[in-house]
Amino acid sequence: VQLQASGGGMVQTGGSLRLTCAASVSPFAFSRYYMGWFRQAPGKERDFVAAVSRTPGIEIYADSVKGRFTISRDNPKSAVYLQMNSLKPEDTAVYYCAAAPIGSRWPPVRNQYKHWGQGTQVTVSS
Repeated sequence: VQLQASGGGMVQTGGSLRLTCAASVSPFAFSRYYMGWFRQAPGKERDFVAAVSRTPGIEIYADSVKGRFTISRDNPKSAVYLQMNSLKPEDTAVYYCAAAPIGSRWPPVRNQYKHWGQGTQVTVSS
């Protein structure tokens, strides 16, 4: 599975961005993966942001983004999205999408994510 993340950019505090992650597999194959978003700020570890189960509507979020970010997936389009609202400077990071295959626990632990996108930069200015 190849994952292509896009949609990053530079916004001011309080702004919004929508990230897209497109998977290079059929809709049926895509539906067999749990999908997640992670982020990595300079000099810091890669942190979990949000995940969505194989069935749309079952989601989990890091406390730092709860109420501001929304993860969603469109299985027929083999895509997952991250809508980010009320952005803060501390949200500045490279954002990565990742896929955990069927058979992983829910929510997947980090080492169950077997496929990673290349990352997209999000910069929030104060």
